[in-house]
Amino acid sequence: MVDAARRHRWLIHVDLDQFQVSVERLRSPELVGVPVIVGGNGDPTEARKVVTCASYEARAVGVRAGMPLRAAHRKMPDAVYLPLDVPAYDVASADVMAVLRASGHPLEVWGWDEAYLGVEPIDGPAVADRSSIGELARRIRADVFERTGLQCSIGISDNKQRAKMATGFAKKPEPVSRALAAFDIDKVYLLDEQNWLALMGNRPCRDLWSVGPKTAAKLGSHEVETVEQLIATPREQLIEIFGPHQGNWLYVLCRGGGDATITEEPWLARSHSKSRTYPTDLADRDEMRSAALELTRDLLTEIVAEERVVFRVAVTVRTTTFYTRTKSRKLAAPTTGYDDIAPVVGELLGAFELERPVRLLGVRCDLVMPEEDD
Repeated sequence: MVDAARRHRWLIHVDLDQFQVSVERLRSPELVGVPVIVGGNGDPTEARKVVTCASYEARAVGVRAGMPLRAAHRKMPDAVYLPLDVPAYDVASADVMAVLRASGHPLEVWGWDEAYLGVEPIDGPAVADRSSIGELARRIRADVFERTGLQCSIGISDNKQRAKMATGFAKKPEPVSRALAAFDIDKVYLLDEQNWLALMGNRPCRDLWSVGPKTAAKLGSHEVETVEQLIATPREQLIEIFGPHQGNWLYVLCRGGGDATITEEPWLARSHSKSRTYPTDLADRDEMRSAALELTRDLLTEIVAEERVVFRVAVTVRTTTFYTRTKSRKLAAPTTGYDDIAPVVGELLGAFELERPVRLLGVRCDLVMPEEDD
């Protein structure tokens, strides 16, 4: 059941930096400082597949999310190309969202790498000021990094739209060889009525959140190029050009207005996983099997403690050439029994045709959700 939306004085927008690449670098630290491109099955020559995430090193030469993998390969043929590993990103995202929930503030999740926190319901006492809300955001950033190893940028304002734009100011240009372990404390930005016009007035309308290229072009055809010019445009004229819904929205948006509500949703993990990058590559099949079963035991200990039940198991391997693949199988019946799950893990591992030593192994257990119980 979804809780009712509630307005807040402060909205904190959390955006994880190069999320999928950062998850892969946590699993394979030797990728730090190396151009990494995630997308498709990791084959940059595959047709009709696109980049889902590019490291800052790749972005520096023009590789962007949504670009065809073939085009990315033409720009950076020597980059490391990795397949999209949705379960791994699900788990990493869930870990971050758990940290955010632990802050004690209502959380609204917008995706793997993005969420809003609401601070101070509008119908309660006003306590936080610009300084204290900034300190809270910095503590949240530090907690996320300390507990997950992932960096994030944070924007603060009195509504979602302006907070998201504040995150754009927080995301300063990244040094292309920045070490993953280096924690940058200057990635928090507050954008409100005090600095809105000074920062946004001379910027193009396209810089407003939700204003796309078609809307910007239409505004430009009426000689409205900047946010300040949009503010000077009468509401009636905007309604005449765009209609009542969009016209009124642009009138509010250019003045820094937006949605100040947070809607919390009950959350429960759909899977748990563990992966390990080994200091010495695994070349022996028995050694690989022993390592995978050790991961399985650790994973089941956590799952049993949460009183959850497993219905599907998956195994991920990454070789020394960064060939990364996952195989999964549904169990004959939901269980938490190690003796039921371990043989399936062993069979999945044995199904890989491995011509190179293995540097990373991962085991994932998909869990029965409460509504799926009999």
